[in-house]
Amino acid sequence: MRRGTIRGTVLIETIPAAFEMDEIIYELRDHSAGLNCGRWDYIFSVIKRFRQNPNFILPDRSAVTMTVPFMDAYVKLLIKTCHRRGVHAMGGMAAQIPIKDNQQANDAAMDNVRADKLREVRAGHDGTWVAHPALASIAADVFNTNMPTPNQLHVRREDVHITANDLLNMNVPGKITEDGIRKNLNIGLGYMEGWLRGIGCVPINYLMEDAATAEVSRSQLWQWCRHGVPTEGGKKLDRGYALKLLHEQADELEKKAGKGNKYQLAAKYFETQVTGEEYAEFLTS
Repeated sequence: MRRGTIRGTVLIETIPAAFEMDEIIYELRDHSAGLNCGRWDYIFSVIKRFRQNPNFILPDRSAVTMTVPFMDAYVKLLIKTCHRRGVHAMGGMAAQIPIKDNQQANDAAMDNVRADKLREVRAGHDGTWVAHPALASIAADVFNTNMPTPNQLHVRREDVHITANDLLNMNVPGKITEDGIRKNLNIGLGYMEGWLRGIGCVPINYLMEDAATAEVSRSQLWQWCRHGVPTEGGKKLDRGYALKLLHEQADELEKKAGKGNKYQLAAKYFETQVTGEEYAEFLTS
């Protein structure tokens, strides 16, 4: 088999890897197909690595989009690095799944997918990926319309000059709300409950949630509680408040679920990870 026949695309889904993109491409050389933005894992890595630093506290997960400073810098640097080295820069995953029982909500969700893929192709990405097969045609249409060439290696992004400070710029607008806390708890509990039943990803609120999104949720909860951040309503998030909300959400989810669910067991495991005390290297370890 000729050298270079088999190639791999490396997910840049940790903050240390963002500082080593050139080195990763060099080490793979003939075996590199490019680099890929790993959206949720990357956000998890940033929170995890800087969780003890109050300057790295982020607002509600919904406010941490691909256009906030540290994520925008990460994307631009990845594209520039890949194209300078002659390999492809892949976009991130669209986590939406079709909403079959609400056409209006489904149309809005698909519009969000189109907007996200349009942002990627205009930034210079060469391709992308999605969480559900039904989204493939949307992504393909956006890229085929806006990228008539096989790739965008010619888009060198010489206008981009990213520094270490840009990659670590946590100036993210937004607030920490009780609703955001409950959503993080729901995602964490939903994923853990599925995992305890042997399921690796679960649809929650028409988004495909996996270990990465559960990790973002528990890491945010841990960090918020660790530093005793106040919510938008002025209530300090401490151990007692976090556990109160955790058990309220677990009880609510259990009532809605069928027999044999494991939400209370999920809460038992999850509660050790959201109070700002114990922090496992990975949620499922």
